[in-house]
Formats: sequence, C-alpha cells, structure tokens
Amino acid sequence: MSTNGNKACRLISRTADAAYGDPGATRIVRVGDVAVGGTRPVIIAGPCAVESREQTMEIARAVREAGCDMLRGGAYKPRTSPYDFQGLGEEGLKILSEAKARTGLPIVTEVIDTRQVALVAAYADVLQIGSRNMQNFPLLTEVGRTGKPVLLKRGITATLTEWLCAAEYIAKEGNLNIILCERGVRTAMSGQYDRFTLDLNVIGAVKEQTFLPIVVDPSHSSGARNRVPNAAKAGIVCGAHGLMIEVIGEHTDPSTILCDGAQGIRPSMLRRILSDLR
Repeated sequence: MSTNGNKACRLISRTADAAYGDPGATRIVRVGDVAVGGTRPVIIAGPCAVESREQTMEIARAVREAGCDMLRGGAYKPRTSPYDFQGLGEEGLKILSEAKARTGLPIVTEVIDTRQVALVAAYADVLQIGSRNMQNFPLLTEVGRTGKPVLLKRGITATLTEWLCAAEYIAKEGNLNIILCERGVRTAMSGQYDRFTLDLNVIGAVKEQTFLPIVVDPSHSSGARNRVPNAAKAGIVCGAHGLMIEVIGEHTDPSTILCDGAQGIRPSMLRRILSDLR
C-alpha cells in the first residue's frame, strides 16, 4: 500500500499493530466455534438464494455432511434487473435460522440496506456486504456498529486500495472482525470464458498490507460449475484462508433455480473438492 494508503487504512494496515507486523500473522475472526484466518481453510457453502424451506434444508444438510464450517444463503438479493427474484426477505432469514438450528452451522447472509441491518443482524452470524455495496459507506458504517463479523466482498471494478478503505469504514466503528472476499473482477476477458476474472494475485497483496483474513469465492468468478473446483483449489494454493461456494441440490434442475443456477455445484462435487483440499 502506498504511503497515502497507509494513512487511509491506519486501523487495518500491518503497521497498526506490532502483533501483526509479520506478513504471516493474521487476525483470527471467530464465528462461534469457527476460526477464520488460521492454518485450516474455512469452507462456507450453501445456496445463492433462499428460495424455499425445502431447498434450503436439503442443501444445509448436504453442506454439513460434506464437512463445511458455515452456511451461506441470500434472503435479500440485489439483482441487475428489478424484475428478477429479489429474495424472500425476513421469511428467508427465518428459514436460515431453522437451518442453523438443525445443522449447527453459523449463518452468512447479505444485508443490502441500512434499514435492514438490525433485522439481519438478529438472525445472521456473519453479515455479508456484496460487491455492489462495497462502497456503500453508510451501510459499511452501520454493519461496523453491530460488532458482528462482516464478510466484505470486493467490488467488481475495485482496486486493492479501494477495497481496503471500505474495510477501514467498518474498522473505524470499532469492529475488526472483518473477512475479505475476492470474488472476481471485471476485465477485458470477463464473459468470454468466465463470469469475472478471479484475481489470485490479490491474495498475496492483501496479506502484505493487512492482517485481515481473506477467502475466495470461486462460484461468482467462474460462472459455470465445471470451473469451480479448479478455481477453489487455486485460491487455497495461493494462500486464501477459506472458500465461499454456491451449492444446489444433488438432483435439482439448474434451469429451475431463481438465482445463478449455472454456477452452483452439487454436493457430490463439493465433497470431492473438500477431499482434494484435505
């Protein structure tokens, strides 16, 4: 990070705390019994969106049986078209809460509006800020004030400095429980053979400049389930502290899924990825 960058990100830079001066030292973000930032990769998996109770319970059970650490699922979905499925709202949060009760898996779910923060925080173990909201500064401030762990996705055109400055907004509210998530950025190649370009080089750069843990989302970057396994493994090889993966039902027809069906992997593939990593 440049000198100006160090001044802008004074709370999360490696110079902020002598305990994290070594590039190998990472802050451990604890979510219940799960430790994000340690030597063991943390796996967050689940549906892109909570579409029904039956769908979510099926995937939650499969994710737990595969050995994953947390369950992801969107109750609120910001979509490019206003006519696309926007999520089930609070009903989706209640379904996620039941899934947690049944599986014991902590919940990671997105909040998209400052008016929703208190409601989502009442259900979620980790508040996700999606790429579209990475620079929604009032929202970053509000989630920071909750004190809950925050998973901050990189914006689709964000520089490293912009991403880290977004994290600084959360840290400025006294909340250092931040997990960064690389999910692919838009480049000249985007859409030719992938949805976005997965920036694996940024993992090492993040580790040089901040003590915050970083995970990789191989689903949004790939845009196709057959490319997810290699992207997932590459993320871990390059030093990510974990993965965030979208999963569909084992026998679900992808064309019936209301949100991002093409990139969701089946539980059988999830098990193979975890087996390879271990």
